[in-house]
Amino acid sequence: MELLAPAGSLEKLKYAIIYGSDAVYTAGKNFGLRAKSANLTNEELEEAVTFVHNFGKKIYITVNIFAHNKQIEEMQNYLQFLSLIKPDALIISDPGVFEMAKKYASNIDLHISTQANVTSWASVMFWKKMGATRVILARELSLGEIKEIKEKVPDMELEMFVHGAMCMAYSGRCLLSAFLNGRDANLGNCSQPCRWKYHLVEEKREGEYFNISEDKYGTYILNSKDLSLIKRLKEIKAVGVDSVKIEGRMKSIYYVANVVRTYRKALNDIDLPYNEKLSAELDKISHRVYTEAFIDSFDSSDTQHYETSSYVRNHQVLGYVIDVDKNFITLDVRAKFSLNEEIEIIYPDFDNDKSFVVKEILDENGNNLEFTKPNTFVTLKIPFVANENGILRKKI
Repeated sequence: MELLAPAGSLEKLKYAIIYGSDAVYTAGKNFGLRAKSANLTNEELEEAVTFVHNFGKKIYITVNIFAHNKQIEEMQNYLQFLSLIKPDALIISDPGVFEMAKKYASNIDLHISTQANVTSWASVMFWKKMGATRVILARELSLGEIKEIKEKVPDMELEMFVHGAMCMAYSGRCLLSAFLNGRDANLGNCSQPCRWKYHLVEEKREGEYFNISEDKYGTYILNSKDLSLIKRLKEIKAVGVDSVKIEGRMKSIYYVANVVRTYRKALNDIDLPYNEKLSAELDKISHRVYTEAFIDSFDSSDTQHYETSSYVRNHQVLGYVIDVDKNFITLDVRAKFSLNEEIEIIYPDFDNDKSFVVKEILDENGNNLEFTKPNTFVTLKIPFVANENGILRKKI
């Protein structure tokens, strides 16, 4: 199966490829459903396509908003630009955008976004007849349903999400953000009000807040857990899924790199007994409580987390290695650490991970430091020969 990773910026895209993804999905500055992500300029999109193809990998560009009239002309121009830079596929939700893509970017494969709510073999058959080459299935499907879809439409590629945040609405079709603060989720501008903490206020008792449930924390009735299907990859492969997808274009470089390398390891060892160290590694990224969601049946009893919307964090990213000279590394610092702290450096290959105690920190002028500051560059002397593309972290 293809391992497909999120790329919310050009830098994240490069880490996703280096850390083991087979393909990445990203967006331009407009028309993708992650408007608050950095996204890529047209020049960066062109660079991204070249970078990915030089690695022999694939790149898919999301054009999956539900377009309004005022966006049609600009959409046509954008599709013509994409036709020139030749990504491997466009990810689309809107039937009108799909028809425009067939006209203005006819040389590019078309994938149907999960936002299109594809939940049956009949819907997959429809999109096949329309000219799509892949369908990204709704998250609400079970393995049994996916198996039947593949049996009914064997020559259509199927993609499914296996890791990351889930929307509390059906396949992400949510109006809460637009209703509460005017930011339309279906145009990529969701403010995630489902993660907010709610209480009940009686009309004539202004300022008096009542818990909706008998719980000291308030209520999080809309708060979805995070999806994690790393233990189920062998079963997913067996039912005919062609591509497994990681959510997270708005997540950090560390999130993308570490989730990608963990799923890469799981896929490489798919015929071996499952290694619980992989689950432990996924616990080392910032996440909400995990769930396997609907993979066994359409049952939402284990998909919501009622106690809190906070993230689970037990490791902190310290920085990214930007240069290596034997046992000296130059670091783009993202968090404070000090002399004599034990920290860890991770790489695409788990076998190269190493822990060490910090014995020397130098600033850009070669002066010794007691500790680092975020958004600076430092050089560390480490007790082994370093590799490129490392990420430093520590337990918290």
